[in-house]
Amino acid sequence: MKREYPNAPIVGVGAIIHDGMHILLIRRDREPAKGRWTFPGGVVELGETINDALRREALEETGLEVEPGELVAIVDRIVRDDGGRIQYHYVILDFLARPVGGALRPGDDASEARWVSLTSLDELDVTEQAKEIAQKLLTAVQPPH
Repeated sequence: MKREYPNAPIVGVGAIIHDGMHILLIRRDREPAKGRWTFPGGVVELGETINDALRREALEETGLEVEPGELVAIVDRIVRDDGGRIQYHYVILDFLARPVGGALRPGDDASEARWVSLTSLDELDVTEQAKEIAQKLLTAVQPPH
């Protein structure tokens, strides 16, 4: 199925990789949202399970092997062109993921990958959905003052 101007929504996965006080974000190197920071992830391939897609995408984009955890969010990513036609339509399942191996390095369609704290989240151009999820998770693990 073509990704731009699709005939139906496309299912994707996002890996919310965290290590307590930090969350891993990638800077997208392709549309949609090229240049913006978000969770690593991508499209589920035909015949691939959700968990296998999550593991594959995390490894391709970050160099990290991950163990998928619980479903955290379902994101509708619908982008219309100037004429109002649907240019992109993804239904993204965002899962918590725990790093279990590998070495951090950007790859595939990520130009950068970095661990981000709650205080540095505002310094990056993070997609709205990713920022909201990251803020909730990182706020929940912040030590009391």
